[in-house]
Amino acid sequence: MNDEQLLRYSRHILLDDIGIEGQEKLLDAHVLIIGAGGLGSPVALYLGSAGVGHLTLVDHDRVDATNLQRQIAHTVERIGQFKAHSVIQAVMAINPDARITPVTERADDALLEKLVHEADLVLDCTDNFATRHAINRACVKHRKPLVSGAAIRFDGQVAVYDSRNPESPCYACIFPETDQLEETLCATMGVFAPLVGIVGSVQAAEALKLLCGIGQALTGRLMMLDGRNMQWHEMRLSKNQACAVCGCSPAPA
Repeated sequence: MNDEQLLRYSRHILLDDIGIEGQEKLLDAHVLIIGAGGLGSPVALYLGSAGVGHLTLVDHDRVDATNLQRQIAHTVERIGQFKAHSVIQAVMAINPDARITPVTERADDALLEKLVHEADLVLDCTDNFATRHAINRACVKHRKPLVSGAAIRFDGQVAVYDSRNPESPCYACIFPETDQLEETLCATMGVFAPLVGIVGSVQAAEALKLLCGIGQALTGRLMMLDGRNMQWHEMRLSKNQACAVCGCSPAPA
């Protein structure tokens, strides 16, 4: 690190759990963020300001006036821009040294196959089950840790699925694709503005911990937030040995 970086990241370097070695790990890391909306905004701002060396940001959507109530990386002036491009401007205003690659395509299987393989860690900041399952499949295939977040109305959740750990469940263990889960969207159900900031900040914290190798990650745990009463609840998660994505299905009789 140069003198400017030592000054910029000094408050991280002062932490015994991070120090210079941990900060250098962040500077060398490549993180894939999928979704540049309510969750992706705080995730990108915190990871970019914390010194993660390379962020790849995927979002095919454009900034809309209805986003501004909660998607804090965007501004009125950037309405109509791709969200990925808007977030780059927000992060660069904080940390001009940040390296961010925008991808303005839909996160389908083919794109994820390439991008997940190249990344050290993946953050799912999306809002639909089909994309979440596609991200999960790619992360399991390439053995990349996945930090997953969700927020709707007053309810949020965060978990880490780490296929490098043989005991860790994957997203499909908990929410199988075969289940007929009801899709709940902000456009129809609403979302409490600070909720996405809380969940996204926890996602960013888990990502930084994983990259530095500090503390205990949320692997095998689902943290659920009741925003009305500001209460966190934790659920322990178990690997489904018959999971179609990561499990070992029993041999036929």
